[in-house]
Amino acid sequence: MIFFGHKFLKNEPLYLVETIEDVAKTPPSSLVLCPFSESNIAIMEHCATNGVRFATQASALNEILYSSSLGASFIVVPKELAQTAHNCAQNYLFDAKILVEIDDENEIEKLAILGVDGVIYSCAIVQV
Repeated sequence: MIFFGHKFLKNEPLYLVETIEDVAKTPPSSLVLCPFSESNIAIMEHCATNGVRFATQASALNEILYSSSLGASFIVVPKELAQTAHNCAQNYLFDAKILVEIDDENEIEKLAILGVDGVIYSCAIVQV
């Protein structure tokens, strides 16, 4: 399981971006996070074209599928979509890893049983 923001484990932050200009403000080789929306497609395409690893925040099944097709490295989903996202990732052989944002360490075990790839605490997300 992948952990972002866990107090025991060293890991990289995700830089929340709202514009292509924000991507340029992130450190080299950083992982950017972009909420999925039609208006943010250009940011995701820019990242994919320029070799910038990016994650999306998806809130619906179609957004999960689009995120994978656009080249996301990680797809952050709400707990309610964890099982569906995991199943899609397995069935369609996504390159992207499925992450679930959590607040409580007690949620890790249930998500591990569901088979999600990882968890992310809100403290791992840095606003650009």
